[in-house]
Amino acid sequence: MLFKAIASSLALAATTLAQTTPAGFTPATNQTLDVYYGSTYISPGLMVKKSSVASKPVIGVTGIEVSGKYLLAMIDIDVQAQGGGSGRTTVLHALLQDYTPSTQKQNGSTVLTTTANTPSSYFGPAPPAENPKHPHNYVFLLHKQPDGFAVPSAHRQAVSSRFGIDWNKFIVDAKLSPPIAGNYLQVQSGDNTLKGRKL
Repeated sequence: MLFKAIASSLALAATTLAQTTPAGFTPATNQTLDVYYGSTYISPGLMVKKSSVASKPVIGVTGIEVSGKYLLAMIDIDVQAQGGGSGRTTVLHALLQDYTPSTQKQNGSTVLTTTANTPSSYFGPAPPAENPKHPHNYVFLLHKQPDGFAVPSAHRQAVSSRFGIDWNKFIVDAKLSPPIAGNYLQVQSGDNTLKGRKL
């Protein structure tokens, strides 16, 4: 009986440690995408100030072989629906293509780099005030980029406006394989910190 309880606790701990995307979010992945804002490493679910994530992060991977090109998505999955209802929708904070492995290392991570600012350039989290406060989850997903990648026509409006991206449908329509790594951070709604200043 005691052994079963210990085994169950260990299994639960392993599941928790493996969670690199928010609970219930799909597509899920158990491989952590290494995300660095300056010297700050984003462990999955870390709560940060918006001022610390204003600029595009450095990304990398640890313990997996990478070659070719990769596509990075960053999606806020907690945007309050218009009209103030209880529903939530998404905002695309970045969709950047042509990431390739570099010779650069950061804390053992193989750093991936890109010069692309397309299809959607990075803009930092800044969730509006809500009462009660509601932390927003910003999910990072790294996919192998297929040859000839282009935003599917059915998703061009969502990518352009950034609102309401359905990432699972995007994956199917863009012929992406499941993400090779993921991560997420949280920013509190109404966080009004300014760059270089703490309030």
